[in-house]
Amino acid sequence: MSQFALLGSRRFAPFFWTQALGAFNDNAFRNAMVMLVAFQMGLGERTVSLYANLAPALFILPFFLFSASAGQLAEKYEKTRIIRAVKLFEIVAMLLAAVGFHTHHTGLLLAVLCMMGLHSTVFGPIKYAILPQALAPAELVGGNGLVEMGTQLAMLAGMIAGNSLMLIAGAGPLAASAVTVAVAVAGYLASRRIPPAPPTAPDLEFDWNPLRETARVLAITRADRAVFNAVLGISWFWFFGTVLVAQLPLYTRHALGGDGSVNTLVLTLFSIGTGAGALLCERLSARRVEIGLVPLGAFGLTAFGIDLYLARHGAAAVQGQDWLAFLRAPGNWRVALDLTLIGLFAGLYVVPLFAFVQARAPREKLSRIIAGNNILNALLIVLAAGFGLGLGALGLDAPRIFLAAALLNVLVAAYIFTLVPEFILRFVCWVLVHTLYRVRVEGVERIPEDGPALLVCNHVSFVDPLLLMACVRRPVRFVMYYKIFNLPLLRALFRMAGAIPIAGQKEDPVVLQRAYEAIDAALAAGELVCIFPEGGLTRDGAVAPFRPGVLHILERRPVPVVPMALRGLWGSVWSRRDDLLRRARLPRRLRARVELLVDTPVPPAQVGLAALEARVRALRGERA
Repeated sequence: MSQFALLGSRRFAPFFWTQALGAFNDNAFRNAMVMLVAFQMGLGERTVSLYANLAPALFILPFFLFSASAGQLAEKYEKTRIIRAVKLFEIVAMLLAAVGFHTHHTGLLLAVLCMMGLHSTVFGPIKYAILPQALAPAELVGGNGLVEMGTQLAMLAGMIAGNSLMLIAGAGPLAASAVTVAVAVAGYLASRRIPPAPPTAPDLEFDWNPLRETARVLAITRADRAVFNAVLGISWFWFFGTVLVAQLPLYTRHALGGDGSVNTLVLTLFSIGTGAGALLCERLSARRVEIGLVPLGAFGLTAFGIDLYLARHGAAAVQGQDWLAFLRAPGNWRVALDLTLIGLFAGLYVVPLFAFVQARAPREKLSRIIAGNNILNALLIVLAAGFGLGLGALGLDAPRIFLAAALLNVLVAAYIFTLVPEFILRFVCWVLVHTLYRVRVEGVERIPEDGPALLVCNHVSFVDPLLLMACVRRPVRFVMYYKIFNLPLLRALFRMAGAIPIAGQKEDPVVLQRAYEAIDAALAAGELVCIFPEGGLTRDGAVAPFRPGVLHILERRPVPVVPMALRGLWGSVWSRRDDLLRRARLPRRLRARVELLVDTPVPPAQVGLAALEARVRALRGERA
């Protein structure tokens, strides 16, 4: 089923429209206010500059002060009731904004801006915490992609509407007021259709001290290293995006020689690219939470950020072009393509990170982790503003600031991926598997979403672990033959992947005993462990008799056992169908069709070696 089918589902569609209408109004109000203050009130440059710098600070301030409290609210109380209260608050804010627009009262408009920041602060933890409650695990990536796409397009539409409405001669304030109030009312009506989302921690004791709760929320966010580094990755996305968007007006005017319509065009290209990348995530990840896309997104941000600098880094020869003249000028399609692809790779980068946090974080702490994410996002947005201002003070123009951000992205990505090797490992697996094979997966949702389990699978080729790693949502610890584990060039990679070396009792009983201890420790920690109970690669394509290692593992640690089978790999260049000389030739088939089939977990008390082997044989069927 396509992710777009969610737009016809009540468990998703009302929330989607509530979120999109809120994003529209946020940007419509802010841009209408900027147009009024900067161009229609006759204020001096210093006053306009003061308001322009004060406005973002007032919007961001509630994120620092109240995100932790918002996270508590989202955990303790039913979420749709909070959403409706937030949307009523938005209606009140827009009514006050209408008064501010009509009376040209800048103090009131800045107060409304702060209110909209509070609106976003309270809505933020609910926005991403409600999706895992409403969607199945296989829908999580698609749902996040739709939310990100809808948010980007709504923000773009809001910016354009805010600017255009306030420019209507003689009726700008009235038109802006009418639209923003009407959209706020529409958002509230949409929120009335959102199904109930029960509290995930109803017994949580609410802490009214925002400073103490902020420290506690950040500690919760840091508790899981993989989740925390995903949060850092999301915050870096906001840093990179803030730097880019903040420099676009100057870039449009000086480097591209464009007028306001060109500025709208470049924002549109970036937003459309981001939305397209967000939607593409579901197709590329086969509806799984695939963090292997994150390094791909990071690479694209750097590659096309550098190319944007190379495409145009001097002053434009012609100034004041409209968007049509800009597109007709030679070389400008390269700029347009770079901006679109930066947006696309930004979508590939951030959507899997949000889905990863939602899938990996404990459900009863997710809203507070999202609140911690919002605090860090706000901090990185402030730092991004300082980064842009600082480089500008040093004399760097917009293209050079783009270049600096693109190069800094390399260092930040390397830091995050070094701390959490799972990102790079998943990327390598994703690239290799999707280059070599067309994979069909059936029953992967039967693998437990949390808690320990022992995966057992037939062993057909040397790439079996890569294929399984690319198809299973959770990290998997693979048990592998110790001589392969100790290969000089691959040992570091296997260690990074958390592989567990094992040997036969007669070969090295010490290694065998250590393997059993490592497997037991991994299962005790709630991890997935995969073992190939045949003890080696098949030499004839058939499933070999299972060895009793599975039973020894279960004697020490009774956990569910998940039977799995691989089909279609026998005869590939990585199997033992041919001798070494034949395997060194080009593969017979490129992009071969292979399958992974997953059966229902077996309780440990019901596991028998012969029955387990029979289940894997039945799954494998006639196709090797």
